[in-house]
Amino acid sequence: MEIERKFTITKLPDDLESYPCHVIEQAYLNTDPVVRIRREDDAYYMTYKGKGLLAREEYNLPLNEESYYHLREKADGNVISKKRYVIPVENPVFDMTYLSTWKEPVDQISLAVELDIFEAPFAPLVIAEVEFPNEEMARAFRPLDWFSQDVTDDPAYHNSNLSRRVVG
Repeated sequence: MEIERKFTITKLPDDLESYPCHVIEQAYLNTDPVVRIRREDDAYYMTYKGKGLLAREEYNLPLNEESYYHLREKADGNVISKKRYVIPVENPVFDMTYLSTWKEPVDQISLAVELDIFEAPFAPLVIAEVEFPNEEMARAFRPLDWFSQDVTDDPAYHNSNLSRRVVG
């Protein structure tokens, strides 16, 4: 299961270049259900995603470079290019009323922000995603101070929907 919340941001972190960065290109063979191909740095894979906004099934299968480019020619809509910075969340804060069944100490929870900076035609779109081990923790998470709007429940911010958006 992929369990994640998505946010727009108010500003980029000052030390952004100090974090690991991945160059991503992805395209969609289908959007219902989602069947995506992705190149992330020098790795290639195909992903199936089930229905859902906060939580949904996700399966990844490896591809080689040749099969990726063969499938990319068959993709519908926009090819999405972005840079993804992986930023650890130091001392995440949670609304404890939502964590009624959580057994581990909250100070031992390790989370990361995947900050996606989109290239044309979607620039200047920037989305922060945080993945969680369960839905309870996802709901309890308090956004970081540089996060703006929670767009988890807005399908317009799913990359599969961006792939179908008319740009011009």
